[in-house]
Amino acid sequence: MAESQNIEWKESWRDEYLKWICGFANAQGGKIYIGTRDNGTVIGIRNSKKLLEDIPNIIQNKLGIMADVNLLTKGGLDYIEIVVSPWAFPVNYDGEYHYRSGSTKQMLRGNALTNFLMSKTGLK
Repeated sequence: MAESQNIEWKESWRDEYLKWICGFANAQGGKIYIGTRDNGTVIGIRNSKKLLEDIPNIIQNKLGIMADVNLLTKGGLDYIEIVVSPWAFPVNYDGEYHYRSGSTKQMLRGNALTNFLMSKTGLK
């Protein structure tokens, strides 16, 4: 299965993936799988137990939102699923607003950012 509007595959965890989580939260929501190749093949991760504790705390502390973080196993390999719901208010990562469009993460700037913030806050 390929990456899409609502699915992102990553081989290992990096804090920069908070931008993808922010983008999902500002769009339709989505899932990030850690321990997978870009085609969805599970390759596993070594530190799954530590990540199960760290990732929810990092998301809460940096983005101010909650996401479900689940440990999955396939073929004896552990991998992690991060489920991000769409949020009704704008979510930012260090003052940057990201948005998931297609299978890409876009940083909102200029008029796109203004329109996004106005629509999320109910202004016209």
